[in-house]
Amino acid sequence: MDHEDLVNRLNQRLRLRTAPLALKLFETVDEMKSIKGIRWPAAGVRFSMCQLVGQARWLGWTLGATHENVPAASNCGGVMGLNAPGTKYLDGSMFHGVWFATIEASREHQAQMPRVPHGKYVGVVLSPLASGRLKDPDTVLVYATPGQMVTLINALQHRSYVRYQFGTTGESACADSWGAGLATREPSMAIPCFAERKFGGVQDDEMLIALQVSHLQEIVTGLEWLAGHGIRYPIAPYGIQCDPAMAFQASYAGKL
Repeated sequence: MDHEDLVNRLNQRLRLRTAPLALKLFETVDEMKSIKGIRWPAAGVRFSMCQLVGQARWLGWTLGATHENVPAASNCGGVMGLNAPGTKYLDGSMFHGVWFATIEASREHQAQMPRVPHGKYVGVVLSPLASGRLKDPDTVLVYATPGQMVTLINALQHRSYVRYQFGTTGESACADSWGAGLATREPSMAIPCFAERKFGGVQDDEMLIALQVSHLQEIVTGLEWLAGHGIRYPIAPYGIQCDPAMAFQASYAGKL
């Protein structure tokens, strides 16, 4: 299925607030400039990476960015491999006294953070998946409420089960979504952090998962299969004081 059809079928089942966002890393700026409709961040402003993701997500832009568009030598570019984080990040001094009471905790936060290795990529392009402007994205970002997210996971597991385990970095949780997703190419779910919610437009009830297009194709197939078996989003509440036997009989007919 093409990307537009994929997104339409996903939205039909999950009713997402915003469309899935494709992300692709590039080795040269010239390659980035060849992408149809690409725009660049406002000159003279170094945005956080989550702000740039938010611009592409909420405004529907196809947006390119390099290290020059994000805070210098920071994790904003470092998580994607666009730069190596500076010493003040890696030695823990940057976040010490802000997020962490000890320099040791701050240093470990940096040491354990998932990142794309620095050296290969110079920039990233973000674009709504349905636009088709990124033909072979490196990852796709899906923002969802907890109810949407668990239904998505159910769909991903429906015929080839994996018990997914996701970690949390805490602050700088972009490392758990697009950082881990780009580095491993595996489903990578995150609880977006304080900064993503303060600067990146992530809503209080939202989670984020980074996926491959192949995962999305399996999810759409799974959502349609689950719907045929009575499992759909939104999840209709049954009531905390009702006898659940009737609902169980409908779902597990002949199995009880």
